Amino acid sequence: MANIKSAAKKARQSLKHRELNRYFKTTTRTFVKRANTQIEKKELTSAEDTVRQAIKALDTAAQKGIIHRNNAARRKSRLMKALNQAKAATA
Repeated sequence: MANIKSAAKKARQSLKHRELNRYFKTTTRTFVKRANTQIEKKELTSAEDTVRQAIKALDTAAQKGIIHRNNAARRKSRLMKALNQAKAATA
C-alpha cells in the first residue's frame, strides 16, 4: 500500500478507472460480437441496428481513451464492410 497521500489517492482512482474501462471494453466487445453473428446468420434488418449500436460503443470507447481511435476506426470499417458484403450477396 502507498505511504504517500497522493499515491494512495492515485491508487484509488486507478481502481475506479479500471472498473469503468472494463465496462466499456466488454460492452463494446459484446455489441461487435452480436453484430457479427447477426451478419453471419443473414439477419440483415436487425444486424443494421446492432452495427449502429456497436459503432456508437466503439466511438464512446475511443473518445474516453479506452481504445485508440484508429483501433475503433478499423473495427467500424470491418463491421461495415461485412454488412455491405452480406447485403450485396442477398441482392
